Amino acid sequence: MIESLFKAYTPLFIWIGLGLVLSRITPDKLAKWLGQSLYWVGVPLQLLVLARHTNASIGLLIPEIGVAVVLLSLTLALLTWWVWQWFMSQKTKSEEQSIEVSDSLKRASLGSFILATILGNTGFVGLTLTQVLTSPENTDWAVLFSLTNNVFGTYGIAVLIASYFGFRETENHWWIQLRDIATVPSLWAFFIGLNTQFVKLPVEIESGLEQAVWVVIALALLLVGLRLGTIKEYKNLDIAVIASVLKVFIVPLLVGLGATFFGITGEQRLVLVLMSGTPTGLSVLILAEVYDLDRNLLASSIALTFVGLFLALPLWLIWFG
Repeated sequence: MIESLFKAYTPLFIWIGLGLVLSRITPDKLAKWLGQSLYWVGVPLQLLVLARHTNASIGLLIPEIGVAVVLLSLTLALLTWWVWQWFMSQKTKSEEQSIEVSDSLKRASLGSFILATILGNTGFVGLTLTQVLTSPENTDWAVLFSLTNNVFGTYGIAVLIASYFGFRETENHWWIQLRDIATVPSLWAFFIGLNTQFVKLPVEIESGLEQAVWVVIALALLLVGLRLGTIKEYKNLDIAVIASVLKVFIVPLLVGLGATFFGITGEQRLVLVLMSGTPTGLSVLILAEVYDLDRNLLASSIALTFVGLFLALPLWLIWFG
């Protein structure tokens, strides 16, 4: 297990740490440029290569599991929030203070709390961990899970939650969301790769593409460090701790137990646990800017979930590896 943890921690520490250092000495344009490059070129190239080796015979199993994990996270977030609200109302002595706390948290903070719990960094951190800790034949589970999380989670239910609990000057119509989904380059790259599996490429090109995947992973983790380094304030730590515990401990634990109950074991179970327990995705900060959500809560959740990931990994390898 020590060797596995070393393999998992090494790229995270090196590239995220390098990003944190560079965030202090490089302009903000670097992170923006790197993010745009990964969105339009890097991640699509990664999924194109991975899709060429994806086992399409899995069918709808992984997408169904991915949707179930998002809905499970949403349910736990709402139940936990209601318990937290009740606790805060009991703790507050005067009725006026109780109303003030409730009114200030019910909208933007509740939406942010839900997003911090349901949206994971499956594309960057998740695929990195699964490629390091599991065999190549199980990569297709991780790829399909990540796509489901992005389509149903980030571009679907997350936008609905953000628009409901936040504020936006321009109305967000359903066809705008449909257009956003249809123009995601990663989806097109995945389907192209999936439908060109029969095309045999020269060994040199195949090898070069596989090496490019690791370059994309390194740059993606570097971007994570750059973005974390630009976060100026960490507030609402109490509720952010609760969201982080749900994201990196409770949800993956329930997913692992559920997978065991339904007969999914071994590395495939570990893939589901790792992907469902990834840190809060950086996309929540974009939603926070667009819909005027609680930025401090989301920033704190991102940082805390990364810390929680380092603590949780040994547990998942022992229990579900």
